[in-house]
Amino acid sequence: MKAIETFNLTKYYGKARGIVDLNLEVEEGEIFGFVGPNGAGKTTTIRTLLNFIFPTSGSARIFGLDVCRDSVKIRKVVGYLGGEMGYYDDLTVEGLLRYAASFHGGDTARLKELAEIFKVDLNKKIYSLSLGNKKKVGIIQALLHRPRLLILDEPTSGLDPLMQRRLFNLLREENRRGTTIFFSSHILSEVQRLCHRVAIIKEGRLISVEEIARLRRGQFTNVRISFRDGKAPRLELPGIAHQEEDNGSLHLFFNGDVNELLRLLARYEIDELWMEEPSLEEIFMHYYEKEGAR
Repeated sequence: MKAIETFNLTKYYGKARGIVDLNLEVEEGEIFGFVGPNGAGKTTTIRTLLNFIFPTSGSARIFGLDVCRDSVKIRKVVGYLGGEMGYYDDLTVEGLLRYAASFHGGDTARLKELAEIFKVDLNKKIYSLSLGNKKKVGIIQALLHRPRLLILDEPTSGLDPLMQRRLFNLLREENRRGTTIFFSSHILSEVQRLCHRVAIIKEGRLISVEEIARLRRGQFTNVRISFRDGKAPRLELPGIAHQEEDNGSLHLFFNGDVNELLRLLARYEIDELWMEEPSLEEIFMHYYEKEGAR
């Protein structure tokens, strides 16, 4: 069964674009990345999936349940962390979390276990917490009932590196237990560390869905060439997606036949040649530049 399916899902705010004809499938049991810059449509997608807002057209299902008709059933099996959080400020952390847990039967042991992992003081009032500590409370709330699907919208904002590492370790553990994780972020290094597949969204439209390993190893190679005469030529070869001269060296973003590239470079006097896997950020920018040129 698919954890998430969308069918030409579209949302407009009046005449303003939210998302357009979004077709997405997330497999049950995977960690799925959803990436794009601010304003690309990530949060609109999530809010539509959770029935916080209604689609203009199209439809979506979570575990086979319609997100509009079956939203009550869906919320029983979904944990959600929003990018912006609003709480009852006068409650203590423990009071808030116990209230949240009461909707799912309550689990005091789980509450205390998660509070210890994230070093949250259960006796503090919500209004007194820093942004980072409020984010940790939100993470605990999302995880309390051991959801079947966990939807996270920019979950690391406000967290220090130690807490980010604890969050990632915990997410991997939850995933090993069977939880599907939908991880929305504009920070590509996070997605690269955690996710199995990634969807790239731009201006409300889906550009591509790829496996992380295939994105990094199967398609592109970073090539840097230093020429002996200090003059970088303009190379013409199928597979050169991007080339840039930098102080006598040439940087290529390449997805063609490496042997053909080496035969071409044999015509030149070369001091140094580097070939390496590109970062996800570089791949992401390539997709955006390619789409922008259309």
